[in-house]
Order: sequence, then C-alpha cells, then structure tokens
Amino acid sequence: MIKDKGIVIKNIYYMLTYAFQVLKQSNYDEVAAEEFENIQDLFAAILAKGIAQQLKQGLHREYVSKCADLSKMRGKLNIRETIYNKQKRLQKLSCEYDELSENNIFNQILKTTAINLLRQKSVSAEHKVALKKVMLFFGEVNCIETSCIQWSRLRYQRNNQNYKMLLNICYFVLEGLLLSDEKGKYKMATFLDEQHMSRLYEKFVLEYYRYHHPDLRAAASQVSWNVDNDVTDFLPIMQTDITLRHGNKILIIDTKYYSHTMQVQYNHRTLHSNNLYQIFTYVKNQDIGRTGNVAGMLLYAKTEEAVTPDCDYQMGGNKISVKTLDLNHPFPEIAAQLDEIALSYFGDKAGKSNIS
Repeated sequence: MIKDKGIVIKNIYYMLTYAFQVLKQSNYDEVAAEEFENIQDLFAAILAKGIAQQLKQGLHREYVSKCADLSKMRGKLNIRETIYNKQKRLQKLSCEYDELSENNIFNQILKTTAINLLRQKSVSAEHKVALKKVMLFFGEVNCIETSCIQWSRLRYQRNNQNYKMLLNICYFVLEGLLLSDEKGKYKMATFLDEQHMSRLYEKFVLEYYRYHHPDLRAAASQVSWNVDNDVTDFLPIMQTDITLRHGNKILIIDTKYYSHTMQVQYNHRTLHSNNLYQIFTYVKNQDIGRTGNVAGMLLYAKTEEAVTPDCDYQMGGNKISVKTLDLNHPFPEIAAQLDEIALSYFGDKAGKSNIS
C-alpha cells in the first residue's frame, strides 16, 4: 500500500469523500476505483473531474469593473478621459461599467492550481491530459500569485457552493507548493503540514459520524462556561471538534493530528498536557449537574511511533479517554474503529446507518 506521511494514499481520498460530501457524486466513481502512487496525482484526478463537472453547470461569473472607450454610453461616464479623447479628436466616450466575467478569484485559483499540477512529474500522463482538456475553457481566466490569495476572505453563496470542495483541494495543493529559483522550476513540498492535515482529519471524523450514525446528532458545538454568577466576560469560547448526543448521554471528541502523539521529558512519555486540560474542561463544564453522563475523548491520528496512547480514566465521575485512529489500515478497518468508539459509549443506540 502506498503511503504519504504515514497515511495510505487511498485513505486520503476517503477522508476527502466524507469531509466534502460532493465527492460522493457519481462523476467521481472512476476516481474511487483508481490506485494512486502519490497525493499530487490524487489531487489532479479529483480536480480534473470536479472542474469538468463545473463546466457542465457553467463557470462561476462575477461582476468586475471595466474601463473602456466606447462609441455609445455605458455605465458611468469618465468626464476627464472623455475630454482627453475629444482633444485627440477621438469620437469615443470613456465609460466605467460592471460586466459579468469568468475572470474572478474562484476561477483564477482553479487555473493556477491546475497549471502547478501540470508541472509536477508525479502527476500521471492520463491526469495531465484531463487537466489540459478542462483548461481549454479557461482562456479568459488569468493566473494569480499564490501569495496574493486571501483564503479566509473567500465567500461561498448558493451560486458558487460547488466551488467549496474544489478550492479546498486547491488550498491543499498551493499551500504545499514551494517555489524554487533553481532553473525556474516548481518543487512540491510534503503533502500537508500538521495544521492543514488536522483540519481535514477533524472534518472527516465529524462527517463520518453525521453520515453513518445520524441518531447521535454529531455536531461541532460550543460548550458554555458553568459559572456561578453568570459573569463570562473575557472567557474564551469552548468550541468542540465533535459532540455526539443520544438521550442524556454526551461524548465530546477532540481530534488531534501530530507528528508525535506523546510528549517526552527526561525520557518520560506523557500525554500532551494542554490537550488533556482542554478535554477535561469541556467535559466538566458540559456536565452541569455532575451526572457523569458526559464523557470526553482525545482521538489522535496514529503516527509511526512505537508507543501510542490507548487509555481510559475516571476523573471526578466522568470518563476521559485517549485513543488513536490508525489511518494506515484499509478504510473498512478505519470505519470499524470509529464505529467501535460510538458503540462502546452509546451501546445499541449508536446503531450504524446502512448508508454506504
């Protein structure tokens, strides 16, 4: 099995499938059946399929401001430039107007990413051909400097919602790309850094439970501070990664993706203290009545380390667990691990949906 950063490449596809549910559409069936030697090739295949699907629906268009000398009035008249035209004996009106255009930030990011992938030796000839084919429809779209992209400012609405998954793929690719001055070539860095991979891992686990265990009402919910005098000024927001609920039972899961799941001091291995303090705080503030019906779990992605945590603690009447999810296994075994987590806490109430 081919791996990237300790994860079977095919499993990254499955994680994306859950994190961005659009991958479940039938046009990605061929991608699901393929085997990939590296992550760049996988991203190229997904992007080629996704852009082809978007072309059938039409590329997203936005109003962009333009200035032009026209024979007829359009939009707003630029008086200064029009007078200048008169002085040059040009019978033209200088106009400023808005026009729907495909040359917007969404399509610019798609084109930039596709071109970057086309330069990678690790992308197969088959997927390069597919990318080149869809790029034929981007003739009016400009490329963009990666450093100029403000990812946090991208806004998705009903008419561009399908771009959300595609641009997240672009984000993974472009943020992992290192530019090299050596002969003007591009070099690809490691697949994803811990921060990017952590977000994908978190989203995957959340959407898995939403999809296969709907009775547990999985959500990324907030926990309110259990204060005595209702004063919460300056207290930070407690945002959980995943909260599972059924009846009066609650399981709060905090996902963690680190290169090292344990911290070492003086040759002594311990859990990351901040992680443990965090999940303990979530559980204790959620269990207002001290019923013991609220449990917490730190769910680490398994690394190549020989020692990985698998512990259960009883702390003040609440169960706090630390587990690892092994992403090196075939995906059915990963799914079984997630199902077992739900089953071990909720019992038969966690019954898995037959949706596949």
